[in-house]
Amino acid sequence: MWSCGPLNGTGRGEDQLVCQHFHLVLSILSLLYLVVGFPVGLSYNALLVLVNLCDKGSMTMPDVYFVNMAVAGLVLSALAPAYLLGPTASRWALWGLSSEAHVTLLVLFNVSSLVTMYSTALLSLDYYIERALPRTYMSSVYNTRHVCGFVWGGALLTSFSSLLFYICSHVAARMVECTKMQDTEAADAILVFIGYLVPALAVLYALVLISRLRKEDTPLDRDSGRLDPSVHRLLVATVCTHFGLWTPHYLSLLGHTLLASRGKPVDGHYLGILLFTKDLSKFLAFSSSSVTPLLYRYINRNFPSKLRRLIKKMHCGHRHCPPDQAGVQQVMA
Repeated sequence: MWSCGPLNGTGRGEDQLVCQHFHLVLSILSLLYLVVGFPVGLSYNALLVLVNLCDKGSMTMPDVYFVNMAVAGLVLSALAPAYLLGPTASRWALWGLSSEAHVTLLVLFNVSSLVTMYSTALLSLDYYIERALPRTYMSSVYNTRHVCGFVWGGALLTSFSSLLFYICSHVAARMVECTKMQDTEAADAILVFIGYLVPALAVLYALVLISRLRKEDTPLDRDSGRLDPSVHRLLVATVCTHFGLWTPHYLSLLGHTLLASRGKPVDGHYLGILLFTKDLSKFLAFSSSSVTPLLYRYINRNFPSKLRRLIKKMHCGHRHCPPDQAGVQQVMA
């Protein structure tokens, strides 16, 4: 992934030296993530999914969204070694820029990005509905599960544009309709609009509504306190983390699209900065898959009790375990 290949023909030694320094920094960060962040993200995402699915009766609306984000995090964790260890640095022909494997990785990366963004946006909106209209069950666990299914379907349809551009790049000589679809900048522009601007506006709108609701001291607002108070802190932390780590990636896509639309060549110096920014933004995006489950683990007050019940159930095996009073009270609440 980290390579100075595009700068080899520029003829400027200082640009090549600076790019090599950037290459070294990003390589060190990538190795640190693969040694620390990758196993942490993989284990905590799997643990988040396992704990909640094994105790479906105690799942709440936020839990369903975080399970959805954890599944997307598992996909990102699986893609991280392929991206961070190559393909450009390894010069392995299988991972070339025009290979089927690269397009598959790109589609899976885009799908995971869209799922995490829209899960965060829908969590914000459903949290406001839960507080503003308590006991209406508009944001129930049953409805949220179906919404998450639509999120994955919509993400797959949106990422289909990458496959479409790849196909047209191979059959353009035989199909005149594909001659106008050989630039991947159009797919990047679609992803920026649908994958970032739309959920960002939805989250901003939801946070404004939530802030207004929290300032009002009404009986309706007090009635919505059946949600755990830690959910609000978890929501704010998740929104800040996701958009803080994914914004550089979408800004790099937007910058690349704008430069391509102007049709002006980029000199070696700015090309090196552009490559470094693009690679660093993708590294930050991968790191979000390990940060989100950690936030859920340390902010959600119900997760430790769920984990203890799961460990207790595993110790009991096929034997009948005595009922957990704390878990029964949580379900009744």
